[in-house]
Amino acid sequence: MTGAPHPVPARHEAPEPDRAAWDDLVARYGGRMWAVARAHGLSEADAADAVQGAWLRLVESLDRIRDPDRIGAWLITTTRHEAARLRRRPRSEPVPGPDLPAIAVPDPAAAVVDADYGRHLWRRLDELGEPCRSLLRMFVLHPQARYAQIAMWLNLPVGSIGPTRARCMARLRALAEEAG
Repeated sequence: MTGAPHPVPARHEAPEPDRAAWDDLVARYGGRMWAVARAHGLSEADAADAVQGAWLRLVESLDRIRDPDRIGAWLITTTRHEAARLRRRPRSEPVPGPDLPAIAVPDPAAAVVDADYGRHLWRRLDELGEPCRSLLRMFVLHPQARYAQIAMWLNLPVGSIGPTRARCMARLRALAEEAG
């Protein structure tokens, strides 16, 4: 599910034309289905369940679809019904278990804003002089690196890494705010 802003239904073994049609449906309506599910105030996990449920209903109902030109409206309506069903269900107490990382399904609008802001910051970083540009790139690209490693890579005293980083971050913030 790499790079997808919404859950993608699992592919089944089907002839190539069916697979292409399925991929086209996912590309055309998946984002809208996700937005409808999130608009119902569902958590990311529940919204993913609503969208996945709608795709499942489509597979179950393929032989009963009368107007293929209205499949988008059908998918959106079905997602709305799935979301409403999930909102009405009784809340159960969480079952204690191991702490597992949550599987995040990104909000498409947030992903666009985050990507745009990231590009904006990288452009501002390029405006910084040295050693700020290299130092901040090291922290972003190698977050596990220790100050001693960064100092060695950049030929700076270890004791100057923290204060230099703080000054560089302040300059980057100022550049970002200045640009809007």
